[in-house]
Amino acid sequence: MNKDRIYATDQDDDEPFRFNKSVADVFPDMLRRSIPGYAASIEAIGSLAARYVTEGSVCYDLGCSLGAATVAMRQGIRAPDCRIIAVDNAPAMLKRCKEIIAAEDQQSATLIETRLANIQDTDISNASMVVMNYTLQFLEVNTRNAIITRIFDGLLPGGLFLLSEKVIDEDPDMEELLVDLHHEHKRRNDYSQLEVGRKRAALENVLVPETVTAHRQRLTAAGFAHTAVWLRYFNFVSIVAIK
Repeated sequence: MNKDRIYATDQDDDEPFRFNKSVADVFPDMLRRSIPGYAASIEAIGSLAARYVTEGSVCYDLGCSLGAATVAMRQGIRAPDCRIIAVDNAPAMLKRCKEIIAAEDQQSATLIETRLANIQDTDISNASMVVMNYTLQFLEVNTRNAIITRIFDGLLPGGLFLLSEKVIDEDPDMEELLVDLHHEHKRRNDYSQLEVGRKRAALENVLVPETVTAHRQRLTAAGFAHTAVWLRYFNFVSIVAIK
C-alpha cells in the first residue's frame, strides 16, 4: 500500500482536490488514515448484500473509486444471476478499480461491469442494492435531490440504499468538537499539521457536507419508507434506507 504524502510539503500553488492518478495511487492509505470507521462501513456492505440482494437483480456502486464497496458486495451476494455496475467519472480511479477487481477472486458468479460515466447520467433499474460511499458530498447540492429520487425509482420494492457521508453537526459547538477530534484522528495516523491544513483547503468547496437531518429528509421526500443511521464516528456517518 503506497503511503499518502500528497500534502506533505508546502506549496504556493495548491489546486482543488481531484481524483487523479496521484490520488488513485495512494487512495487506500488515504481512506484508512482519514476516515474513521471506513473499514466497518465496507464490512457492513457485504453483510447487507447477503441480506438484501435478490435473484436476477442489479447492484450499483455509484462513485466506486477503487471498488472497495463493489468487491464487498460481490463477496456478500448469495443470490444467483446478479450483476454489479460500478460507476465513476475519474479515469485514473476507474483504471485502478479494474485492476483491483481483476486481481480478486474470479470464482464468483456475480459479474461486475465498470462504467466511466457521471452518476447524474446513470440510469438505475431493477436494483436491489445501491451504494454511494462518500460520493454524494462531491456533487452539486442542487443536483442531490434528483439523484436520490432516481435511485429510489430504480430500486425494487424492499431494495436497500446505503449512503455514507461526511456531515456537519447542527450544533456549532459540537461541530467544532467533532472537527477537532477528526483532525486529532489524522494526526494519530501520522498526518502532520501541514498535511491536515492543506488537505482541508484543497477540499473546500469541492466536498460540501450537509447535516444528518438534511440527508434523512431528502431520503424520506424521495419515498424511502425506512431510514436509519447505523454507523457514526465523529462527523462521518452511514445511513441505510429501505424502499
